[in-house]
Amino acid sequence: MKQPGRMENLVAVVTGGGSGFGEAICHAYAAEGARIVVADFNPEAGERVTQALRAAGREARFCRVDVSVSADMAALAQAAVAAFGRIDVWVNNAGMSHPNRPMLEVTEEFFDRLYQVNVKSLYLAAVHCVPVFRRQKGGCFINIGSTAAVRPRPGLSWYNGSKGAVVLITKSLAVELGPENIRVNAINPAIADTPLLTTFMGAPDTPENRARFLASIPLGRLCTPADVANAAVFLAAPASNFITGVCLEVDGGRCV
Repeated sequence: MKQPGRMENLVAVVTGGGSGFGEAICHAYAAEGARIVVADFNPEAGERVTQALRAAGREARFCRVDVSVSADMAALAQAAVAAFGRIDVWVNNAGMSHPNRPMLEVTEEFFDRLYQVNVKSLYLAAVHCVPVFRRQKGGCFINIGSTAAVRPRPGLSWYNGSKGAVVLITKSLAVELGPENIRVNAINPAIADTPLLTTFMGAPDTPENRARFLASIPLGRLCTPADVANAAVFLAAPASNFITGVCLEVDGGRCV
């Protein structure tokens, strides 16, 4: 007889679910029995992941969302509740970065968009999901931060700052919402083999350039989407129900 998954019947919303860390989290959650709302700005990517989940016999819905727009985030929360009756886990994974470059070469327009996607999205998730969690007497946020918030690399100053905000917001919300049985944690990945890899490098993905970054990671490899997804399962599952305000480095020892 098949054992129930660690997230059996939980409902999870994953922003940026159409690629990279978000896609891996969607598949890992579904494999553990969760029902998934795949949220992404790119309909083609989001639908691809949703159809793959359904083809594997999982329950999944797609919702197109710009995480910086309040109406979109409200519609996302409403769609999840309409489809599955509740929200147990909300993963703020959608994010972006400026290319690795001197700080004064990042335009004001790009800076504004960066903070809308990486920081304002957490505010909007709280505005539209906390009322759902309160009605249910509990819930769980997981924010995808970065080791950039802990050990910043040069050339990524404004991105580093946005992820620093993610870490502090995570801790602050954990303290404020804890009495209502709402947990808030973060995952801080190291540089990873995702579509943003060359953006962080600021250079082509060559063996020589990879070696430069690998030299800063004691375990000697890049982070993978599966590494982050495994951590996200732990932080969402009931086994972690006494853990909140944690910002977990998934970094191969980079921040030691």
